Amino acid sequence: MSGKTDFQESSGNVFADLGVVNPDEHLAKAQLASRINDIIDALGLTQGEVAKLLGVDQPKVSVLVRGRLAGFSLDRLFGFLNALHYNVQIVIKRKPRPQPAHTFVVSERKLQTYSPSSALQAAAMTASDR
Repeated sequence: MSGKTDFQESSGNVFADLGVVNPDEHLAKAQLASRINDIIDALGLTQGEVAKLLGVDQPKVSVLVRGRLAGFSLDRLFGFLNALHYNVQIVIKRKPRPQPAHTFVVSERKLQTYSPSSALQAAAMTASDR
């Protein structure tokens, strides 16, 4: 078995490589959902506890953690991060001339840890302020 292996270099966005419509949005949502999952794991919360924090039902949390993101807008994912006590910052930069424009999400990977009870207490206080 001999032969040359053909490959195509990635654009850096798997959704663009697959020809998905709105690939930048899909990538941003996937990156945000990944970050939300990292935070949930670090907090050690159950899906029921996360649902209370986010103001959704548990099945929505299940869909989110499984990466089924069609029902979630970027704004909603930003709101989930806020509910988990994280700020969201959007940075706009001029692109280098020879490169195509793109959108990406940068996330600080250091996780602050909250105990489940303190996270739920903070969510309850936030909910009572609404």
